[in-house]
Amino acid sequence: MSKNIVIVDYSMGNLGSIQNMLKKIGYSSTITSDIKKIELADKLILPGVGHFDRGMEQLHSLGIIDVLNQKVLQAKTPVLGICLGMQLLGISSTEDGNNNGLGYVNGHVVKFDNNLVKVPHVGFNQVKVNNEFKLFHDFNNEPTDFYFTHSYRMICDVNINQCYCNYQNDFVASFEQNNIAGAQFHPELSQTNGLKLFKNFIGKF
Repeated sequence: MSKNIVIVDYSMGNLGSIQNMLKKIGYSSTITSDIKKIELADKLILPGVGHFDRGMEQLHSLGIIDVLNQKVLQAKTPVLGICLGMQLLGISSTEDGNNNGLGYVNGHVVKFDNNLVKVPHVGFNQVKVNNEFKLFHDFNNEPTDFYFTHSYRMICDVNINQCYCNYQNDFVASFEQNNIAGAQFHPELSQTNGLKLFKNFIGKF
C-alpha cells in the first residue's frame, strides 16, 4: 500500500537528505509547505536545524501550526520530529529566552552546560535503545550509534517512552507517544541505523 509521506518544509532542515534516505527504503515523499498537501499526508516528518524561536516563527508565518494541530492531535496522523523538529514538539525551550513549542509532548529544552562538555554535541554517540518501542523494532537492546549535532537537549520527568543518550547527563534522544515520535539525532545521517529507524516509523506507526 502506497503511503503519502510529507516532509514539512519550513526552511529549517535537511530535507533532501531525508527524502533520499526514504528512497533507499522504497518510499517516495513530498517536500512541501503547502497546507493542502500537508492535509493529505498519511505520515508527517518535521525536520529542523537551527534556532527554536526561528523554527516556531517560520511555522507561524507559513500558517502550518493549525494544520499540524489538526493532523497530529485530531486526525492522529503519525509525525516524526527530527533534531530541532523533535524539540518543537515539546512544551518550551530556553534558547534565546523562553519560547513555547507546539506542546505535543511534556518535554522542555535546555542548553548543555558548556563548562562541563564541549558544545555543540557533534558526532556519533550511543543511544540506549528499547526494542519494545516501535522506532527501535528489530534493534537489539544494546546501545546503538546515531549522529547528533545540537547545543540544546530535551529533558522530561514523565514517561513518554523515551530513550536516552548521555552527554554531560542523560538527555532524551528519542520518544514515542501514540502517533507522535521524535529523534534528537539525525537518522538521515546515521547510515544503516537511520534507515532502520525510518523504516520502522513508516511501517509501524
